[in-house]
Amino acid sequence: MAPIKVLHGHPTPEELAAVMAVVSARAAAASAAAAAQRAAGGPVSAWADRSAAMRRMQAPGPHSWRTSAWAH
Repeated sequence: MAPIKVLHGHPTPEELAAVMAVVSARAAAASAAAAAQRAAGGPVSAWADRSAAMRRMQAPGPHSWRTSAWAH
């Protein structure tokens, strides 16, 4: 993990420990989620998800032809 710098204020050791615990827990959760997706065969991130490039069906209605070329 990259080092963390305190830019403003003077936190107590207890406050720093609380922040480090939260950051470490979030990093571990993100790593576990990525590993679970990899094991399931799904995309690791939203950027790698090719299904997002698929177009949705055009809903009929007024001006639907005009909005059909808009990015969704």
